Amino acid sequence: MPSGSPSIEDLLALICERGDPALLASGRFGLEKESLRVAQSGGIALSPHPAELGAALTHPHITTDYSEALLEFVTPPFQEFSEALDCLQNLHLYVQENLQDELLWATSMPCVLAGEDSIPVGRYGSSNRGLMKYIYRLGLGYRYGRVMQVIAGVHFNYSIAGDFWPMFQGLLGNQDDPRDFRDARYMGMVRNLQRYGWIIPYLFGASPAVCRSFFTGKEPDLLVFDDTTYYEPYATSLRMGDIGYQNRREEGMGIKACYDSLGDYVQSLASATKTPCPVWQEIGVKVNGEYRQLNANRLQIENEYYSSVRPKQPPVDMETPSRALMEKGIQYVELRSLDVNAYQPLGVDSQQLRFLHTFMLYCLLRPSPVISSVERKEIDRNLLWVAHQGRDPLLKLQRGGKAVLFRHWAGELLHAMQPLAQRLATEKRDPGYLESLHQQRQKIADADLTPSGRMLKEMRENGESFYPFARRLSLEQWRYFSSLELDEFFREHMRELGLRSLQQQRELEANHEESLDSFLQRYFSRQI
Repeated sequence: MPSGSPSIEDLLALICERGDPALLASGRFGLEKESLRVAQSGGIALSPHPAELGAALTHPHITTDYSEALLEFVTPPFQEFSEALDCLQNLHLYVQENLQDELLWATSMPCVLAGEDSIPVGRYGSSNRGLMKYIYRLGLGYRYGRVMQVIAGVHFNYSIAGDFWPMFQGLLGNQDDPRDFRDARYMGMVRNLQRYGWIIPYLFGASPAVCRSFFTGKEPDLLVFDDTTYYEPYATSLRMGDIGYQNRREEGMGIKACYDSLGDYVQSLASATKTPCPVWQEIGVKVNGEYRQLNANRLQIENEYYSSVRPKQPPVDMETPSRALMEKGIQYVELRSLDVNAYQPLGVDSQQLRFLHTFMLYCLLRPSPVISSVERKEIDRNLLWVAHQGRDPLLKLQRGGKAVLFRHWAGELLHAMQPLAQRLATEKRDPGYLESLHQQRQKIADADLTPSGRMLKEMRENGESFYPFARRLSLEQWRYFSSLELDEFFREHMRELGLRSLQQQRELEANHEESLDSFLQRYFSRQI
């Protein structure tokens, strides 16, 4: 096939006629799900990370995100997403067995917060690695506030089968270095996930309301649902809107990564980790001998840059994320825009993952030109508008400088995904792919079927504020997991991993010969 940008229909036909369509359907899937530990009242747990769960610093599957109370479940990558869901369920069961009079909060948005100082920052021990993680989180708190950091989400990690790439490159007649070809196509996927990513908060957003306690000392630009709850009537995902954690401070503080190529992406983030920021300098780095942040640059480290999607290559040892990407390329793509679905015990279900698999593969195959400065503004506005107004039947988005009705564009997008969903259903012998796409079409036709629509409707019908609604579903999920039996082999495996992680942390702390200052200097000297 000649070079250029063949349509997705042409690519599907080419793969089916001259390639191996089974490789198109093959891949690896992983999940990361955050859940806030809360007291029975619903307030954030003040207890330390349970020792029975192992060391958050070194455990491969159970760690913490920003707060000591914000658990993060991490599955390995699996060949089937059903295996990832099974693993996530077992992790939930194991954690619930080891919680003392605490619940896992069922929603993305926290509740019953008592101000910034009431949120405990994650602790990772006295090793240099552990202290670096702790100081980084302190810096996030100083920069953006701690309350923003206890919002929970779900991340979907996806990579297509390794054997797909040489087949695909050969079919296209591409003569580039194989790794360069793969990285370029993955970056194309990342750009398209941003272009069309506004559909995710509409279909799966589950944070249309928020507890009044989330806002400390300020009145938000939201409507009053009742005495304890703010909301927006057409909101889908306030988590992904203005009240969520975003790098939106552009006056010398925020950045916008460049997604033209992997090299451009890495360089834009690496530059931000080296560029001083006057506002962050006012915070101070080391004050009275104690660190407040890792540095006063625009980003302390690359991970501080918030985005709805990231190209990933897990760093090892002292690697920075940028160096890992530049030296080894993209291993997988992480979709980060998913709210925790309060109606699903795991926060996500198989029908949602079928759609996400189809959507991400669609974004990989669809032509993906670089994002212009004008389109970048459209992308940011579209995501914000859908987060705050997505269920408004008259909502219009920006596409190529023109206003287009959200429902029409969303319908076009789902229609264009139909041939790919059919191919996945055939190759995986799973009609659920087509059923999932049908479910999403129904949500476009009837916004009350979306999780956000269901939540507000149920709160109104029951006369519930956000807090009793979220607590009720949290208790329902606790009872659900209590009704299940954990496999004894998995339980023993987790006990072994927990003990091993604790031992690994002790060993890191015992080898604590290098000063923290020297450790940090050595780490940042490895930057691109």
